[in-house]
Amino acid sequence: MTTRGRGAAAAALALVLAAAGCTTAAGPGGSTPTVTSAPPTAASTDSHGWNRQRLRSAADRHTGVTRTAKPTVLNGLVGAVFTRNADGDHFCTASVVDSAGLNLVVTAAHCVWDPRLGRRSDLVFVPGYRDGDTPSGVWPLLAVTVDDGWSDHADPDVDVAFAIVQAQNGLQVQQVLGANRLGVNRGYRLPVKVTGYPSSSGVPITCSNTTTQQSPTQLRIDCPDYTGGTSGSPWVTDFDPATRTGTVVGVIGGYQEGGNSPDTSYSSYFGDRVQALYDRATG
Repeated sequence: MTTRGRGAAAAALALVLAAAGCTTAAGPGGSTPTVTSAPPTAASTDSHGWNRQRLRSAADRHTGVTRTAKPTVLNGLVGAVFTRNADGDHFCTASVVDSAGLNLVVTAAHCVWDPRLGRRSDLVFVPGYRDGDTPSGVWPLLAVTVDDGWSDHADPDVDVAFAIVQAQNGLQVQQVLGANRLGVNRGYRLPVKVTGYPSSSGVPITCSNTTTQQSPTQLRIDCPDYTGGTSGSPWVTDFDPATRTGTVVGVIGGYQEGGNSPDTSYSSYFGDRVQALYDRATG
């Protein structure tokens, strides 16, 4: 099987909430998210009458099921990664993450940086892509930040990258779409929603389940049909119905560059090294 960042198909489902999210080789910790855009609200309902208990019950009925992702605000933060423009094949997934510059996306390092050849050039992020439509524009990647462990020897424990995208029509990507928060040192067992773009499909898929520990430096999730192209797909927890955003605590990547089986995916553990990487990217 090819790696997650280089080809194949998939399907989807979900809706997730609850508490907390990820770490790295530093091991799990109990600190709160180090990056915040809008803190989770205490409000029990949103304008559509969905309270947290009802959302949790709906999610529990579909745990571990994959289906097509609906065009929601939360899913709209996720996009396919193409070379040059949206006319070719997409090979990875990325998503908007909160930053002071309002211009940052997170993905897997193996999507954007080959340790032998260096950074992949001419990449673009296409949020909300569906069957050739680019409803939220095409955003070129300007600068990419990866850990030295990845650039030097493809360390799977830091298969994470942050990329600054170019402003469009005078606006930054976060001004247009909003952003999920970054979560680090959040532990191993977390309810998350994973949304991404299989290379063989023109629409994203989504699935919710609870993560487990693959190793002290890797997370694991069981969701079917996450094939090539889904590398970089965000693992989102702490869904807030009021802001319709959450906290990213992982991306498909890491062990086996995301997994050799389409039914089990991995992520480098978001901990101190990911926090340092974020600080470098935004500093």
